[in-house]
Amino acid sequence: MISHYRKGLLTAGLSILLLGTVGCSTNSVVASTDPVVDLEAVVASAAQKLVSQPGNFVQGKPFIATSFADIDDLSQSSTLGRVLGEQFSSAMTQAGLPMVEVKMREALFIKEGTGELLLSRQLHNIVQAHDAQAVVVGTYAMGGSNVYVTVRLVRTSDNLILAADDFIIPINRDMRSLLPRRR
Repeated sequence: MISHYRKGLLTAGLSILLLGTVGCSTNSVVASTDPVVDLEAVVASAAQKLVSQPGNFVQGKPFIATSFADIDDLSQSSTLGRVLGEQFSSAMTQAGLPMVEVKMREALFIKEGTGELLLSRQLHNIVQAHDAQAVVVGTYAMGGSNVYVTVRLVRTSDNLILAADDFIIPINRDMRSLLPRRR
C-alpha cells in the first residue's frame, strides 16, 4: 500500500511532468509562424480562372508561357519568375490547352539568370513558327510580407489581353529563397 504522503508526491510529480510536456509542445507550435504556401494550388487556381474567362480562343491552336518578370525591372526575372512560367504552362496543359515548350527553340532570347523573356522582335518569329494564338505573360512585385502577381493571356496578333488574374503569395522561407536578394 502506498501511503497518502507518497501518493501525493507521485501525483505532484506526474502533474509537473505533464505541465512541462504541455509547455514544451506549445512553444514549438508558437515558434513556427511562417505561412504555408501551396504555390502549385495557387497557380492552378489562377490558370483555371484564365481558361474559364470568355476569351476568343481558337480550339487546338497553341499557347506559349514565358518567365514572369520583376515589375520594377521587366528585363529581370528570378527563380520565382521562372517557376511561375513553368507552373502556368503545366496547369494550362492540365486544363486542356495546347502549350508549346519554347525552351526547345533556338530563337528564344534566354538571358542567363533571368529565363525566357520574349522580346517583341523575336515574338513574331516564335509565334509564326508555332502558330501560337496567345502568350502567358506575368509580372510580380515584392512587398514586405507578400508577392503580388499579375498574369495575362495576350493574343499575339494584336496584343489584346484575352484573360487576366491577380493573386497574392505570402512570403515564407521557401518563397524568400525563390526571390532575388533585395538591394
